[in-house]
Amino acid sequence: MQILIIDDDEDVRKMLCRALQENNFEIFDAPNGVEGLHILEMNPEIDVVITDLIMPEKDGIETISAIKKMYSQTKIIAISGGGKVGAESYLNLAQAMGAGRTLKKPFGIQELLEAVHELGKRI
Repeated sequence: MQILIIDDDEDVRKMLCRALQENNFEIFDAPNGVEGLHILEMNPEIDVVITDLIMPEKDGIETISAIKKMYSQTKIIAISGGGKVGAESYLNLAQAMGAGRTLKKPFGIQELLEAVHELGKRI
C-alpha cells in the first residue's frame, strides 16, 4: 500500500514515515498541501493520504477538498494537534469534507496502523 504523509512538522513527518516504512508501506511525504498535491498528481496510485490540518500555504481542509475532487478513491486520514484550541472542530470538519478517519495528536503508532488498515480494507 502506498501512503502520502503531509505535515509541516518535520519531526512528526519523519516519525510517521519511519513507523509506516517499518510496517512495509511505501511512503511519500510533503511539508504542505501544495507539495502533497503535486506528489499525488505524479503518483495517482497512492492509496492513503495522512494530512495534518493546520499548515502554511495550503491547509489540510483545502488539501482534503482538492483530493476528494481530483482523486475521489484516495482514502484520507486527518491529524491535528490535540492540545490546541479547536482541534476537535477541525477534525470534525475534516471528516465532513471526506476524511475516512481522524486522529487527534498525540496518537500512538498502533492507533495509526489500525486507521491505515481500516481504510486499506475499503480500497
